[in-house]
Amino acid sequence: MKILHAIGLTFVLLLATLSSSDAAEAELRAIIAKFATATDFSETGAVVRELTATGDPAVERPLAALADGNLYVRTTDSMVFVGQEGDETFQLFDPLSGEAAGEASGDDITKISVNNTLRRAIRDALGTLTLGSKNPAVRIAAADTMFKTPDASNIGPLDAAIAGEIDAVVKALLEQARAASVLVSDQPEADKLAAIALIGSRGDRDAVSLLTSVEANASGSVKDAATAAIANINSTLALWDAGQNIWYGISLGSVLLLAAIGLAITFGVMGVINMAHGEMVMLGAYTTFVVQQVIRTSFPDLFDWSLVIALPLAFLVSALVGLIIERGVIRFLYGRPLETLLATWGVSLILQQTVRSIFGPTNQEVGNPSWMSGSFNVGQLAVTWNRLWILVFALTVFAVLLYVMKRTPWGLQMRAVTANRRMAASMGIRTPWVDALTFALGSGIAGIAGVALSQIDNVSPNLGRGYIIDSFMVVVFGGVGNLWGTLVGAFSLGIINKFLEPYAGAVLGKIVVLVLIILFIQKRPRGLFALKGRAVEA
Repeated sequence: MKILHAIGLTFVLLLATLSSSDAAEAELRAIIAKFATATDFSETGAVVRELTATGDPAVERPLAALADGNLYVRTTDSMVFVGQEGDETFQLFDPLSGEAAGEASGDDITKISVNNTLRRAIRDALGTLTLGSKNPAVRIAAADTMFKTPDASNIGPLDAAIAGEIDAVVKALLEQARAASVLVSDQPEADKLAAIALIGSRGDRDAVSLLTSVEANASGSVKDAATAAIANINSTLALWDAGQNIWYGISLGSVLLLAAIGLAITFGVMGVINMAHGEMVMLGAYTTFVVQQVIRTSFPDLFDWSLVIALPLAFLVSALVGLIIERGVIRFLYGRPLETLLATWGVSLILQQTVRSIFGPTNQEVGNPSWMSGSFNVGQLAVTWNRLWILVFALTVFAVLLYVMKRTPWGLQMRAVTANRRMAASMGIRTPWVDALTFALGSGIAGIAGVALSQIDNVSPNLGRGYIIDSFMVVVFGGVGNLWGTLVGAFSLGIINKFLEPYAGAVLGKIVVLVLIILFIQKRPRGLFALKGRAVEA
């Protein structure tokens, strides 16, 4: 019996809910029908206000259609529909449910006209409705819109929304939006001073823009408070701007680290000035392009894994090409740095032309996986996901390479050859193969650098050319063959570049950095971290 009683009670409550829902929908339809009898803009505005007063989210559809000029009255029965113009007829849709409701010719329907004043009223009404949305993101967007477009009429709806808001973040934004509306209202001076203090605590550029407008139109203590708040925000923003430049410098430094770390190995161990190092980066980027093309055409569901798949392939392709270059060209030119420089420069031209002949001279499209797309804010810092992941990737590559150099037998042999080639050879180390495998490793690392750079730069035959000079500057500044020097040099040059660019420009900034490095090398010829080895002793 208890079970039957519970079922019966549930059934009754369900019927009551359905009945209440039907009654609310009937009330909304009755209000919407008044659009058909409105004779001017003021009467249409009265209907808009009546719909808004219901607080029902369902009225967003007809109000948005009215603002866009897509709300119509069918002349035969005075029914109101959302209309979408086709080739010859209009498609009609129910204003509440959005369900298709047939077609009509242009002669059978009449558009409900709106003017700019009415559009602003509808915009405010939609903002009021979104303040009650169940989705916090929608409420945040509504609060942001009301902050940027303050209106005294927003104060009442915002007060109601603030009273019922339980999310602390959303509530703070709603209070800021209310403060913005207070500043354009006729409320007492004390309320406006409190509003300026609240907006000043927001501390962003939108707050400066709003307070600047208030400062221009106010007088007395309100003007003075706005001026003081603007000065305080600008001083805070200056610190954030410095932090933004540091982040940009770290981001650039991670790119330079990836491009230079392979060069640091080959230059340190072998003493080879490899002008084709940038083309190893380019080969890695084109390997990423090929992988993405195959995935797009054959395995589209794997696109988010395209970079993970491309990494080992780019390493192998660039390492193999590097091994061929070392065995075919460089091993005959050891101890002749000028000839090595000219030979590798010629190899770089050959590689560029080969890629240009296969893929064409234009830029190729390399997409960002979803996890590398978009950005987020930390205070007033804007951080993009692709740059953040490249920083993490660069530091990971550095850590792995450091482990290989310090904790593996091969790394021990590489360091032995760097310290004293003849002694290493006399101890049974096959120095020619150490050279070959070291050059292949440096080229392979350049290849995986190309995978990362494909996410932030144009993939073209000239991709590597833009990084070869910077890579040499990083290696020489940090100390030839020293991985820690390469790390410090990359981030130092990246940050210095970003602080110079606003004053000197990108090109002149690089020239200034080059001059500073030349002066530094005059004092410390071995760079920041001196490393003994064949290249230094020579």
